[in-house]
Amino acid sequence: MPGTNNSGGPAALLKDLIRCPSVTPKDAGVLDVVEAFLTPLGFTCTRLVFEGDNSYPVANLFATRGNSGRHLLFGGHTDVVPPGNEAHWSHPPFAAEEAEGMIWGRGAVDMKSGVACFCAALAEVVRSGDADKGIISLVITNDEEADAINGTVKALKWAAEQGHRFDFSVVGEPSSAETLGDSMKIGRRGSISGKITVKGKQGHSAYPDRAINPVPVLAALAGHLSKTPLDEGSENFQASNLEVTSIDVGNVASNVIPAQGTAMFNIRFNDKWDPHSIREWIEKRIGEVDTGGTKVEWSQVAAVARSFVSPVSEDIETLREAVHKVTGIMPEMATFGGTSDARFIADYCPVVECGLVGTTMHQVDERVEIMQLEQLTKIYAQFLRNFF
Repeated sequence: MPGTNNSGGPAALLKDLIRCPSVTPKDAGVLDVVEAFLTPLGFTCTRLVFEGDNSYPVANLFATRGNSGRHLLFGGHTDVVPPGNEAHWSHPPFAAEEAEGMIWGRGAVDMKSGVACFCAALAEVVRSGDADKGIISLVITNDEEADAINGTVKALKWAAEQGHRFDFSVVGEPSSAETLGDSMKIGRRGSISGKITVKGKQGHSAYPDRAINPVPVLAALAGHLSKTPLDEGSENFQASNLEVTSIDVGNVASNVIPAQGTAMFNIRFNDKWDPHSIREWIEKRIGEVDTGGTKVEWSQVAAVARSFVSPVSEDIETLREAVHKVTGIMPEMATFGGTSDARFIADYCPVVECGLVGTTMHQVDERVEIMQLEQLTKIYAQFLRNFF
């Protein structure tokens, strides 16, 4: 089985992980690789398969080592987005080829690299004895890139039911903007997606009095929602924003007024909002538009991801100092970007995202510099030594 050698450093482990085509939610053996690496280091590994709630079954891994002292949690995911047309890749997306000082493949940055680097750091602190000073746990899911329903959120609930209490958490998502260590994320904006349906009456375009056209109403709704500011930002976050992502009437005839149409939108909101208040804002804005005799409905698409921010603490400063010692850069504490599974961990303990530069994530020819892997491993190892 690949991944059983825990002395080969992050690059060897990352290659084993990339070679598993674990497109959400397919496991493809990737959690076997992680478990095979951690078990010889003294970790007790538990496989957790969750299903239901209108989503697919998902395999997860909870690994823990130690019985007393401060408890550090690492969060990560091994699932990846689809590679797209593989013919467009310079190197096959699941071959994990090494070239030009880099490892190429889907998940090289987002975020099999973070998992590989943290595991490699664990091997170092286990050998040095520093890992014996506290409790270290990992929650690794294969469902972060899609529904995120049967992944980290349920694994954490299970862990809490088993009596696990965490003092601090690091998530290995790409968090650096341009240079490794230039920023780490202490918070994330929330996210809500919605679908608006406008129902009219189909008819001939030459006889508009016999029809009710939903298209102008859709256009008015899209414009009103897009142009109405939600806020001007907050102390920790940029301004919230709404983006209309689709308008569709499914009509191929130029002389037919369609019966109905839909619009999709997404809002990224800061800590001035919660799931209840953001829904109220949506309903109020929709209600301000003249429906023109149509019937307008809106529905939420998927779960709301709430915003969160972790208060600056000694643990955060310890992590910043570890980054500074390895890279010479004192990272900024940022909240930009989308959502991650850190939003679930925030319900249990303070959490920070600290990882690679994410320039090529989700792109064709996703790749990571081996030097970055080695540096991130040193950062994690330094932090682990100082944390306990």
